[in-house]
Amino acid sequence: MSFNINKYIREIKDFPKPGINFKDITPLLADKYALQKTTEQLLASIPSQVDKVAGIEVRGFFFATLLAEHLNAGFVPIRKAGKLPYKTYTETYQLEYGTDSLSMHVDAIKPGEKVLIHDDVLATGGTASAAVKLVEKAGGEIVQLSFLIDLGFPEAHEKLKDYNISWLLTYL
Repeated sequence: MSFNINKYIREIKDFPKPGINFKDITPLLADKYALQKTTEQLLASIPSQVDKVAGIEVRGFFFATLLAEHLNAGFVPIRKAGKLPYKTYTETYQLEYGTDSLSMHVDAIKPGEKVLIHDDVLATGGTASAAVKLVEKAGGEIVQLSFLIDLGFPEAHEKLKDYNISWLLTYL
């Protein structure tokens, strides 16, 4: 029986604002079969040993923790600035209208550790680029950037061209 992840992604038109077609992964998370099969597909694309899996707030946390467990690796939360209680590295990045920042604890990744970064969606690449910079500030070696969905923005692939990127679905 073949597994079609796409049937578990719900599209919400005009969310969070007009013109955006939001890809809702909650039906996928709610179905135990879909959750298991998606995790298996993500694991199949990971190329090498991983010491830490960094998940980007908040929807990246769901699969990042599952991947960390299956890979016998630690989990590192990358959160919006001001959400972590200890000393952090912070990286600011451009949004369509303004800026945002991500943070990671300074002791979350040791120099030389191999890190997989995971998020649910790759759009313009700003968030992923900021996460890459945080991991590299800590001395981590990025083995892959993993996504459930690639929205097909060329600028994202240009920003991340020096890294191994994988995804399960593409929406253009």
